[in-house]
Amino acid sequence: MASYSQYLTKEKEDELRGIANAIVSAGKGILAADESTGSMEKRLKSIGLENTEENRRKYRQLLFTGNPDLGKHISGVIMFHETFYQKADDGTRFVDVLKKQGIIPGIKVDKGVVPMAGTVGEATTQGLDDLNQRCAQYKKASISLLPEKSEKKTEKN
Repeated sequence: MASYSQYLTKEKEDELRGIANAIVSAGKGILAADESTGSMEKRLKSIGLENTEENRRKYRQLLFTGNPDLGKHISGVIMFHETFYQKADDGTRFVDVLKKQGIIPGIKVDKGVVPMAGTVGEATTQGLDDLNQRCAQYKKASISLLPEKSEKKTEKN
């Protein structure tokens, strides 16, 4: 049976192994900060704030810069696509803020779950059609953690 590992160079295998080992470092965890715009609306509304890009940026800045010891406890952060382009008040990209703390930045690469056409109550993952291109784009931009959730919902018969 063929596997994708046969297509990786030794250098790429070593890189992937290093990333995987860093992510599962003892005593550290992964911070899921990949809330969509809709999820952020609920979060911000609950504290009386409007769901604007600036308020979402400030929220994420607090997460990534509020604790100078974050890198001692977090090995990777999964971000929402919007966060990839955002910067801290000092102009530093959040990706670089995380890297400076020894944290592996990641981007959620699926586009969420959507209703499946022609069905009642069934859903599928959106964004699988161009997943390869988006992963290549993020990797080129030094994003090493690219989680993808594939989900299918079906009705019970």
